[in-house]
Amino acid sequence: MSSAPLMPMATAVWLVENTSLTFKQIAEFCQLHEVEVQGIADGEVAKGIVGYNPIISGQLTNEEILLSSKDENRPLNIIHKEVEVKNIENKIKKYVPLSKRQDKPDSALWLIKNHSILKDSQIAKLVGVTTNSVNSIRNKSYWNYNSLNAKDPVAMGLFNQKDLLDALEKAQRRIIREKKDKEKLKQNEKS
Repeated sequence: MSSAPLMPMATAVWLVENTSLTFKQIAEFCQLHEVEVQGIADGEVAKGIVGYNPIISGQLTNEEILLSSKDENRPLNIIHKEVEVKNIENKIKKYVPLSKRQDKPDSALWLIKNHSILKDSQIAKLVGVTTNSVNSIRNKSYWNYNSLNAKDPVAMGLFNQKDLLDALEKAQRRIIREKKDKEKLKQNEKS
């Protein structure tokens, strides 16, 4: 069985009022009982429901309605349109209130102390500061270094635990890859 159109009852109302389709065709298309469609035509069912035009919504075409109107044994075929849903969640910059902006360098310090395998660029991306800021915090040359208190960024809500785990996995893969590259270099020098 095909999927029902959007707002099947309202679509049935529109089809009853605007086409010469049989009750059976409308019922099958809207996935309603034929008696319900007859009730719509008699004004007993769907009182007050405004008809919904399936042509405007792209679920039917005029040609499809005409073909089915000419042949009462021919069912209406709904048009399925593939809609691509993109995840733009990653592209949206999360607003950080002024009162929490000092937490960014504190969080960068926490990441440097607790997860030293992360590159400065990874920390900068996670926390939302510049790579230069992370580098200066790591080198203790940050302008306000003495006032920094290491704070867990996940607990503070700057990003979630999954983001941190993904960054750590990426850093771990990088370290393994660099180790393999060094071993290859040593073997090449020996030969």
